Amino acid sequence: MKRLLKLICAASFAVAAACQSAQAQGPGINPQAWGAYKAKFLDASGRIVDGANGNISHSEGQGYGLLLAYLADSPADFEQIWYFTRTELLLRDDGLAAWKWDPAVTPHVTDVNNASDGDLLIAYALALAGSAWNRSDYIEAAAKMAQALLSHVVVSSGGRMLLLPGVSGFDSSDRKDGPIINPSYWVYEAIPIMALLAPSNAWQKLSDDGLSLLRSMQFGPRKLPGDWVSLDHMPEPAKGFDAEFGYNSLRIPLYLVRAGVSDKALLSRLRQGMTAEDGTPATINLASGKPKTLLSDPGYRIVNDVVACVTDGTKLPESSQQFEPSLYYPSTLHLLGLAFVGEKHPECL
Repeated sequence: MKRLLKLICAASFAVAAACQSAQAQGPGINPQAWGAYKAKFLDASGRIVDGANGNISHSEGQGYGLLLAYLADSPADFEQIWYFTRTELLLRDDGLAAWKWDPAVTPHVTDVNNASDGDLLIAYALALAGSAWNRSDYIEAAAKMAQALLSHVVVSSGGRMLLLPGVSGFDSSDRKDGPIINPSYWVYEAIPIMALLAPSNAWQKLSDDGLSLLRSMQFGPRKLPGDWVSLDHMPEPAKGFDAEFGYNSLRIPLYLVRAGVSDKALLSRLRQGMTAEDGTPATINLASGKPKTLLSDPGYRIVNDVVACVTDGTKLPESSQQFEPSLYYPSTLHLLGLAFVGEKHPECL
């Protein structure tokens, strides 16, 4: 286990400073911003509350909460979020998390299927925190989840390595147009850590094939990927889902830059495609290329601002540098964007 801790420290630039000392961490999330976030979204039980979605909690939110608590260097908050996650969501027999928890319903878990992005985020955050704070129990839990992901949702299909969005409902055995993927479920920065936790060449191929798919999925006049894509033949928007570049996909450019992907053509295409005429990010109807919902929240805007920083050296506007929590999802993206720029591109602040 100590060797794994050292490997994770060596492999991840993001935790290099933290690995040098359990108390020392590089630029992350400042106490004021984390305090505002947790005051609005972290319940006393340890669950991250999605107020825009009926006050439910989900594995994605728990994973984000763990990652943000790590970046805020807050072991107590991390443990609180982890306690809820492991006692309320890690109920499946395969080692993955049930994705949906509803306070208004008993039993609270209303869908026991997993969501692979949530599982990736949880395992990744556990690995980072375990490395930084010398918690072998976190590393052990992360390794179990990484192996479960590898065993159940990292699949080979059509010559590609894919991340199924969940164990049930997305493979070719479940749907005529399967397999179905969600391109935003590839948390690229987490994948090298998964390869240390559950060694396999499949992880690198998963990352490479995810990027290759992103480069090839250029739907409609704006040349954007879709939230849900069928890979039965040529990639195309999956039936039964809105054919859109939606809320899911908005985080793709942020995931890419946080993972160190420097493909300027890809990043610029995504940034231009998801931006309405007045510079505001938007969800996009893939067929028509028309914006569906304008997203003026700074937490959405920062995605484009971070891409502009990485590709062109553009400084973040003041509105993106100031954090004020609004809704769970954009507030989460906002903190992830600020933490990344503070660590990797302080010249943009």
